Amino acid sequence: MPIDVSGLPAMLQMSQVDEHLFEGKPEYEGGEEDMARNVVFGGQILAQMIMAAALDRGEEGDDAKEVKSIHAIFARAGDYSQPIRYAVERMHDGRALGSDTVTFSQGGKIMSRGLILWSKDEPDLIRHTAHVEMPSVPGPEHPVYLADNRAFPGATARVVDGVNTWSDDEPLRPPVQNVWTRFDHDYFPVANQAILAWGTDGYLIGTAMLPHEAYNETHAHRTISTGVLAHTVNFHERFRADTWLLLANESIWAGRGRIYGRCNVWTQDGRLVATYTQDSMIRGFGDGKDHTSESKRIM
Repeated sequence: MPIDVSGLPAMLQMSQVDEHLFEGKPEYEGGEEDMARNVVFGGQILAQMIMAAALDRGEEGDDAKEVKSIHAIFARAGDYSQPIRYAVERMHDGRALGSDTVTFSQGGKIMSRGLILWSKDEPDLIRHTAHVEMPSVPGPEHPVYLADNRAFPGATARVVDGVNTWSDDEPLRPPVQNVWTRFDHDYFPVANQAILAWGTDGYLIGTAMLPHEAYNETHAHRTISTGVLAHTVNFHERFRADTWLLLANESIWAGRGRIYGRCNVWTQDGRLVATYTQDSMIRGFGDGKDHTSESKRIM
């Protein structure tokens, strides 16, 4: 039975254009002059890969498989002015587990490819959450926070303690950034997973710069080259998209022009519902020049 997408947010309403081929709406439409950057956001790619694969499978209801993990490589920068299409290839579909490859291509080139592991809900044999704790931070209603727009479109995102990874005036601090996020509606589990996946992509590069003087996200694509290379999200528990989730981001290593970051995602009552990791680049431009005039497309 096909999944009804008519009640979903616009960015998740994928349309089928051919067998196993789906098209997603661009986050930004119109001319390049209206966009901050004409580079398809990695969070959009993650979310739409999940929805394309879900629609290709056509499973819905309480007994349907959910995403256990998605791992994506971002090989090239996508373009909002071209169709954003995802080809789904089924690798396996068993009673409890399944797997798909999802490929985003433009102009005959692969922009990104994702691997999705599907899993059906099963009863506990064992259960624990070990060696990790929810950070003790102010809640989402605390007055000292910084509003942010990198969560799913229409969702609220609040950076704890007003940490600003875009400011030259931000004091040097450990590479940690906590973000509360919440959407205004709840959906079926896979759609909720897509909404969360969108918001996992944008924070770890800025987090990595926090301890380093003279480097922050304002300089990205201008005097320094940055970009996400690979991103993995693991989902552990079901959650509602319309309740607050805490994204506890930390960058634990930087060097050789690359950074590695990780995050635990918690509900407000302390359940660990997802984790994600990211490999990114933060490096100087090889020519040593200022590339501000090219910042809408250059990485």
